[in-house]
Amino acid sequence: MSQESRFQKNATPFLNCTDHSVSGEVYQLMKNQEFDFLVTTPVPSNLEKYYQSDAYISHTDAKKSLFEKAYQIVKKYTLKKKVMLLDSFATAEKTVLDVGAGTGDFLQVCKKNHWNVFGIEPSEKAREIAKSKNVLLEKDLSFFKEQKFDVITLWHVLEHVENLESFIQSLKEHLKENGRLVIAVPNYKSFDAKYYGAFWAAFDVPRHLWHFSQTSIQQLFSKVSLNVIRVLPMKFDAFYVSLLSEKYKNGKMNIFKSFWIGFQSNRKAKKTSEYSSLIYILKNN
Repeated sequence: MSQESRFQKNATPFLNCTDHSVSGEVYQLMKNQEFDFLVTTPVPSNLEKYYQSDAYISHTDAKKSLFEKAYQIVKKYTLKKKVMLLDSFATAEKTVLDVGAGTGDFLQVCKKNHWNVFGIEPSEKAREIAKSKNVLLEKDLSFFKEQKFDVITLWHVLEHVENLESFIQSLKEHLKENGRLVIAVPNYKSFDAKYYGAFWAAFDVPRHLWHFSQTSIQQLFSKVSLNVIRVLPMKFDAFYVSLLSEKYKNGKMNIFKSFWIGFQSNRKAKKTSEYSSLIYILKNN
C-alpha cells in the first residue's frame, strides 16, 4: 500500500481544488483525522510535468512583471531573516543542507555568512541557475549517504514530497544529535485559507501533495523523536498568497483586496497563531 493510500484510510472528503497554474485539472483534498492534514488525491503518475511552467516562480529568477519584481524584493529581505535565524543556533562547523534549494539564493547568502553549504534540487533548470551563482546542488538526498548536518532547512518543500514518512526518517538520519531542522509550510487553518477556500493559492494541487496544520507537523515528526521547539510566522506569505488567490478567484490580481485579506489574516493570527505559513524549528528528543 502506498503512503498516499495509507493516509487516505479513514480520511473524509474536505474540498475539491483546481490546478490553476498548469493543467486546469480538479483534485480532491481528503482529511486524515489521525494526523490532521489534507491529502491531495489522486497523485499524478508524472508529477514532473506539473512543474514545467513559467508561472512556477521558485525555479526562476524572473523580474519581468511587477509581481515578479515584488517577489524578488521580498525574497531578498526574507533571505536575510532566514540566515539570522540560522545564526541564532550556529555551531562551530556551521554546516547547512537546504532541501529543495531552488535557484540557490538562500545558500548563496548562507555562504556569504560563513556557512558551509550543501543543497538538493530536483529541477535541472534550477540547478543550472544555482551553478551560475557558484552554488552546487545535488539532485536528491541519497548523494549525501551518511553525512550529517548542523542545520537542515526545507523552505516550502515538505508539501511536495511523495514518500512522506520515509523522507522524514531520512531527514532525521542526516541531522546531527544537537542539530536543528527548519521547516516552512503553508497552514491550511489560516484565515486566508478559509476565506479563499478552493481558490487558496497555497493548496497548489497537484504539486502540493500534503497540507499541514500545527498538529500535523508535531505528530509526524514525533514519530521519529523530533520535537517542535519553536514556531514562527511568515507574515509576507499572507499577502503573496492572497494576491494569487484573488487572481484565481476573480481573474485578476486585486492588490488592495489581497492586501486587506493578508492584513486581516496576520491580525487574526496574533490571537490564534494560525498564520498563512509557519516556520517550525525542531530538534532531537
